[in-house]
Amino acid sequence: MSELQGVTTLCENPNEVFLDVSRLLLTYADNILRNPNEEKYRSIRIGNPTFSTKLLPIKGAVECLFEMGFEEAETHLVFPRSASVDQLRRVRETLAAERDQRLRAGQSAAPPQGSGSAGVPAPPAPAPPPPPPLTSTFTRTPPPAPAPAAMPTQIPTEQQHPTMLKRVMFLRTLMSNAQHVMLYESPSLQQKARSLIPDVQLLSQAKARLQQAQRADPKCSLAEEDMLILELLAWFKGRFFSWVDTLPCTRCGEKTQSTGSLPPSEEDLRWDAGRVENHFCNTCSLSTRFPRYNNPEKLLETRRGRCGEWANCFTLCCRAMGLDARYIWDSTDHVWTEVYSHSQRRWLHCDPCENVCDKPLMYEVGWGKKLSYILAFSKDQVVDVTWRYSCKHPEVLSRRTDIPETLLLGTLNELSAVKQQSLSPEKKRELLERLLVELVEFISPKTPKPGELGGRISGSLAWRAARGETGGGAAKQKAEEFVFVPTDTEKRGKVFHLRYNVTTDCYCRVHNGSQTISGWSSVVWRKDSVFRKEENDWHMVYLARTEGSSTGRISWKFDCAPVGMKIKTASVRANSQTFHSGSVRWTVSTGHNTTELSGDGKKHTVPNVSGSTELVVEAQLSGGEGESSWQHAQLFRQSLKDVEESSFEVLVEMEDL
Repeated sequence: MSELQGVTTLCENPNEVFLDVSRLLLTYADNILRNPNEEKYRSIRIGNPTFSTKLLPIKGAVECLFEMGFEEAETHLVFPRSASVDQLRRVRETLAAERDQRLRAGQSAAPPQGSGSAGVPAPPAPAPPPPPPLTSTFTRTPPPAPAPAAMPTQIPTEQQHPTMLKRVMFLRTLMSNAQHVMLYESPSLQQKARSLIPDVQLLSQAKARLQQAQRADPKCSLAEEDMLILELLAWFKGRFFSWVDTLPCTRCGEKTQSTGSLPPSEEDLRWDAGRVENHFCNTCSLSTRFPRYNNPEKLLETRRGRCGEWANCFTLCCRAMGLDARYIWDSTDHVWTEVYSHSQRRWLHCDPCENVCDKPLMYEVGWGKKLSYILAFSKDQVVDVTWRYSCKHPEVLSRRTDIPETLLLGTLNELSAVKQQSLSPEKKRELLERLLVELVEFISPKTPKPGELGGRISGSLAWRAARGETGGGAAKQKAEEFVFVPTDTEKRGKVFHLRYNVTTDCYCRVHNGSQTISGWSSVVWRKDSVFRKEENDWHMVYLARTEGSSTGRISWKFDCAPVGMKIKTASVRANSQTFHSGSVRWTVSTGHNTTELSGDGKKHTVPNVSGSTELVVEAQLSGGEGESSWQHAQLFRQSLKDVEESSFEVLVEMEDL
């Protein structure tokens, strides 16, 4: 059996898995050997549910078919006329011998069965009948070839079957994710997650946030559920989960380096950690193990990892809170979550690593990712959602070469059909309506929003740079220049009053019905190399310049000329902190005069503004020491628990021109 590497690999599976898969493989072989002239037995449709669910996910199974002589076609595996029947019979006999040996071993290990008298064994059970022929839908017939092929002695390699093996790996990932998301539906696991989530507090905060939004906009159609999504995201990133680049040494506490992998222990495998990183300490030469757990129950305990662990655990938390959530897999090595908004009748993109909601273009436009396949997995459906995340559809299509589109669509439809077998007609109709709404969204034109233009935040600068996710293309362009212009309400009251809270990351336009504006960058005039940083260890948050940049700049602009007003008085309150040689320089400009402003957190009246029509408040960040120099100049630093105190305030009194 040493020559048959596929059979050897198959034998490494658990005994029950081997027995189940080998029975199917013997069926395929016997159908051909018993019916050599029947073309239908020489073709296996890859999308067939039996093949895709029972063979594709099992290591060695498809490889055994290649060893038998099957070859790849576009949507099928085919056993051509040129294939060696002797090789097929050889693989079949090897599998049958191993299967018989395991079955006999299982019978001999079983306890003796009485037949009415103690100690007298029952007669041996008859051999099981041969399995019935496997029935499938076949739509492709291979053309005959005149010459027999040489008998292979080893499993076909990736060089021999590159296209099919790529498809096999793709489909195995698809099947694995489709099965994995069913873990989130465990009532006991959801209960364990709820016991760790401050649900009462989050629901209260969501209710307050909704009331604030409704005061700002009486026509607001959002629901408490929408605000709960935002609160859950903020809690998960700010207080529950932590990011891991490398772990501190467990002996001396010094920084470690990732130096490859270690073999997983039985405990690691129990929690589905097939990969264990070796974080090596150069100071004391100790290796710290970092198992990459895939079981969400374990992640509720460890509460750390990279995007895989974050999305895995966050999706569970969403389900535990009663939200319709699904796990999103991006083939360019990222994962996140989508949550369904019933009030908006659409799926919302939610990335817990970034604490971002409804910014789907940020990966392609902001991070510079070259997207190809993005799939959504839930208990009810598997959906190709790539087009929600791209505004460059022709480019994406050119990269989708791993699997034929017809095969992908057929496989997704079959998986969804299996998941929906037990659903009521009403529920199936609801899911179909959601899918139709999505399809319309996918084909609708898309343009990036300001919040989608920045590079990635989570992870170290070196890690993000290595992945090419620090921002590219449009991310390096200037943000849209937003200018505050007084509304009718502000004009009548002759007051413009803006407040910003860095903890909630929201602006409040006080004299415009307390209008709330989410996102620090959504209303800035200009910004360069600035981002919002949450320190989970210290439970603090602030704006700082991006890592690797020597300076950062951010400004806000107010202009009352378009509504026939001019400035009477202006005051600004700004809070900034510096460490070591870090520097923050605040200025207020009116077009003719520029005045320096203190960032001491106190309200200061701006001189020489009377009669001007515009006002620009700007902060310049620079200085600092070492690798952390970017942290040594901070704007609006405050506790993640401080959701009431504003960090920045601009008050302008106006008069008629």
